[in-house]
Amino acid sequence: MKMTAAEFRAWNAKSITLLGMSGVGKTHLSGTLRQANWFHYSADYRIGTRYLNEPILDNIKRQAMQVAFLRELLRSDSIYISNNITVDNLTAVLTFLGKLGTPSLAGLDLQEFKRRQQLYRDAEVAAMLDVPEFIAKAHEIYGYQHFVNDSAGSLCELDDPQVLEVLAKHTLIVYIEATPENGRELLRRAEADPKPLYYRPAFLDEQLAVYLAERALKGIEDIRPDDFVLWMFPRLFAARVPRYERIARAHGYTVSANVLAAARTEAEFVNCIEQVLREQGPAA
Repeated sequence: MKMTAAEFRAWNAKSITLLGMSGVGKTHLSGTLRQANWFHYSADYRIGTRYLNEPILDNIKRQAMQVAFLRELLRSDSIYISNNITVDNLTAVLTFLGKLGTPSLAGLDLQEFKRRQQLYRDAEVAAMLDVPEFIAKAHEIYGYQHFVNDSAGSLCELDDPQVLEVLAKHTLIVYIEATPENGRELLRRAEADPKPLYYRPAFLDEQLAVYLAERALKGIEDIRPDDFVLWMFPRLFAARVPRYERIARAHGYTVSANVLAAARTEAEFVNCIEQVLREQGPAA
């Protein structure tokens, strides 16, 4: 959605999609706006609770069935397992996505890893196509005035034109551009806690071949899962940046993560977006 600063200011029920790498501040900002009459739509929460809930639970149960004590309790319906996914705790989603590599280090073989990657990708597409419905729910059911779509970092990887068409029609897309300092901080976080990530199939195949050759490994079973995640992270970051930029040029706007981080209140956030629109938007 393209508009002038004046049009944005007059927009009585604002709807914004925040785009960018995980860790640039999308969720933190969304949480701030939630306190000021904005409905916080978390893509990963929707993915985990609606579209991957059953696969996540099946994966947990599969692990539990390997423990004799739990196996008998599950088979007799004496206990049940449920997810406790929240906007601030998406561990169950990440655990399901998993990491590639040595089974004894909780790594997945290539076939299972790709299966889960595809399930996640399909779930993210569905979650983004749900945005118009939730904009309506935010107003009509929950009584929120505004709406913020806290998208997953992998939104730029989906390669689904319909997703971008829907988001551009119903929301103002704002790409939060990581600064070099942000990039170093994201890498530091990745090194401290390597988290599972989504990779486009072609990108995964290409980089996996390079990784195996560089490490002189014979196969997937020789990969140390965390090492592969850390090796991939800067390459994934570099590959996603131009994809974010293309989306912003075609459908939205770009704001520096540092500039947006300085917006401590809803009023400061709105002022920040208005300034971006004055600089990048159509003439008034």
